[in-house]
Amino acid sequence: MDLRLDGNAALVTASSSGLGKAAARALAAEGANVVMNGRDEGRLDDAVADVREDAAEGASVVGQPGDLTVREDIEALVDRTVEEFGGIDHLVTSAGGPPSGPFLETTDEDWYDAFDLLVMSVVRLVRAAADPLREDGGGTIVNITSRSVKEAIDGLVLSNSVRMGVIGLEKTLSKELAPEVRANAVLPGSHETPRIEELIDQGVERGDYDSYEDGLDDWADDVPLGHIGDPMDLGRTVAFLSSPLSEYVDGVAVPIDGGGGASNL
Repeated sequence: MDLRLDGNAALVTASSSGLGKAAARALAAEGANVVMNGRDEGRLDDAVADVREDAAEGASVVGQPGDLTVREDIEALVDRTVEEFGGIDHLVTSAGGPPSGPFLETTDEDWYDAFDLLVMSVVRLVRAAADPLREDGGGTIVNITSRSVKEAIDGLVLSNSVRMGVIGLEKTLSKELAPEVRANAVLPGSHETPRIEELIDQGVERGDYDSYEDGLDDWADDVPLGHIGDPMDLGRTVAFLSSPLSEYVDGVAVPIDGGGGASNL
């Protein structure tokens, strides 16, 4: 299916690995020009080279290092995209997860750091990108968050609580920036990202699993479709929500979890 993204300009944050990288790959494969982002320049360079291999003919992929908790780095990300490609058509926000742990062991500093990373990064990105997103017929915003906004996950009090702010912001933006800009969110469940691979490998080393495949099966135990997601399952959904084919979809939060969620809404 042609998503009609040829020549569009997309900025994807936290895209040197995992779900952000999958979103960048899916957009580039559909012909979009993509700016990728990460804090580690070496890993970002490797990710850019990897995504370029799958990019459609004529699509350009470049990297811009930066820390999403630093306002100046965020502004540099937006400026680089505009300078490189003449504007921004699609903004995809992603960020690493905050530390796990129970509520009573979570400090004030943990709460402020999580809010800065998960919510203020999106606030600053949208603030900086709003004008270019509105130009030339408008654009899209897709926020990659977590299914924890639908169901609290044990041991993830920061993610459960703070990510809700991104959904409230996304819904507000879907009204305030319309009709020029559509804003949506995706709520991933478990996907086979480097982080999950690492956790399973650690489980094998501890003897929790007999093999990596046994660990995958355990992670998928509550997933009706019988397996955890491939990151590209999410990436392709992000590309669709960024495309004209989803032009009447605005202000939604889409779970991508293989049916593993128990929430009715």
